[in-house]
Amino acid sequence: MRPNNTTTPKEHGSQLPEGLLFPFELVSDHLAKVDKSIREQARSFDPGVEGYVSYACDISGKKIRPALAILAGGSTGKITNKHLKIGSVVELVHLATLIHDDIMDDAKIRRDMPTVSAKWGSSLSVLLGDCLFARALELAATFDDPDICKSVAIAASAVCQGEILQTQRRFDLTLTREEYFHMIESKTGELFAVSTQLGAKLSGASKEIQSRLHDFGMKVGTAYQIYDDCIDLIGKEENAGKTLGTDLTKGKLTLPVLNLIASGTETQKKKLNERLLLKEPIDVNTLAGIADYDGAIQRAVLTGKEILSQAREHLVDLNDGPHQKGLIQITNYLGNLFDNCKC
Repeated sequence: MRPNNTTTPKEHGSQLPEGLLFPFELVSDHLAKVDKSIREQARSFDPGVEGYVSYACDISGKKIRPALAILAGGSTGKITNKHLKIGSVVELVHLATLIHDDIMDDAKIRRDMPTVSAKWGSSLSVLLGDCLFARALELAATFDDPDICKSVAIAASAVCQGEILQTQRRFDLTLTREEYFHMIESKTGELFAVSTQLGAKLSGASKEIQSRLHDFGMKVGTAYQIYDDCIDLIGKEENAGKTLGTDLTKGKLTLPVLNLIASGTETQKKKLNERLLLKEPIDVNTLAGIADYDGAIQRAVLTGKEILSQAREHLVDLNDGPHQKGLIQITNYLGNLFDNCKC
């Protein structure tokens, strides 16, 4: 029996400036099939669990990772049911990470609805996330090629390790930019990368093309995380459709904050360091009073846009068709989101 849910989530969720279209119209029919497949997976759980999985599907988001897998497949060959299956796999992994993220961040809202943990508590939510991880690997194991399941497992492990590293380094003022990028490449970039790589692999692409699309996905995922880190600081919850401001309160040192630290005077750094060492809550007003807050955000925006430019370079030798253009359009879409990051 499905838990009561009378709230309907917004179609595309969060963070979309007015008039900016979501760039997946080319594969919208395929994504609808992915969504149907995932909901069929939900119905295959025990009846006592099915409702929780279905609710998690309702707050899953825009299905960026399945779209990347399908577009990568179409850029290197013909889209088949195998691409839809891998799309379902990576989205199930993503759903699991969202549930666990919301527990760790004590987030209350996602897609304008209560998070799973806000609705049913942390204990059930941890187990639900674990169920989704396991189901994703179970589905990945149905491919004839065992390397596909292995690749998904490696990516899922990297995501979890990235989250562990970020949790370990909360309130740690010694965190470097290199360590930050390692963390976000693991926790976000890896799942984007495996989506585009396996999309190409399932189309029979060469190892070289698979590698290029892997690197493309890694760059896009890394840029997306930088954008998300900026929005957590300067976004509005009514636009984002989720709880914001959790990074600062939980002591996560994201790129804008690292930029702020790097640009501050010794007195400003000492002031921020004292608050971090005492694990005192830090909000936007506190940061604005310490150093060049606006400049720190804009430098993060420029970094994200540069990474997107690097991502496009990996698409140069692909067939110049609609799906390749769709991949480019995703980078342009994210670039537009960065342009709308205003303090």
